[in-house]
Amino acid sequence: MKPLYLPPDGLPRCAWCAAAPGDAHYLRYHDEEWGRPVADDVRLFEKLCLEGFQSGLSWRTILNKRDAFRAAFAGFDFHQVAQFGPADVARLLADPGIVRHRGKIEAAIHNAARCVELVAAEGSLAAYLWRFEPPKNSVAHNLSQSPASEALSKDLKKRGWKFVGPTTMHALMQAMGLINDHQPGCHHWAAAQRDRDAFQRPT
Repeated sequence: MKPLYLPPDGLPRCAWCAAAPGDAHYLRYHDEEWGRPVADDVRLFEKLCLEGFQSGLSWRTILNKRDAFRAAFAGFDFHQVAQFGPADVARLLADPGIVRHRGKIEAAIHNAARCVELVAAEGSLAAYLWRFEPPKNSVAHNLSQSPASEALSKDLKKRGWKFVGPTTMHALMQAMGLINDHQPGCHHWAAAQRDRDAFQRPT
């Protein structure tokens, strides 16, 4: 396991925070968002999309562009994004604020339509995703994928989703609190665990 990162405030954090030393925005994401459970469909869809855009890039790059992504993709309201057409693809490809990758842009629009279908069938994206929450303490720390993320990836692909490989889905599970993957000794592990313990799983 990598040693913890110790920034100037003296609070130990997960080693991956060292990728952006001194970046308060990056640390705030780790401290306040990463690993905290989420039940909001729009936030979950946003994260699914952004994890797809991150493929081959750093999360810091995507995080710094997140506001621009939100503006470009109608706040990640998947009902609206599902209605995007060729003119929107052209607009997005011309937007310097986001990652201008045609395949990823078209996949996000395609996945929005799949999300509308999934919500109609399953009740909500949150209820669907949280069914894949692994049993407590069943996922070893610092993996790049897990049986749970493999199962989620397989099911989403069966439903026609794109850019949802098991590594991408594991990153989603880490970020959205389906597992608490803060390193042992990270100052924010306990807070994330309290949030998970108090979280009412969507059904």
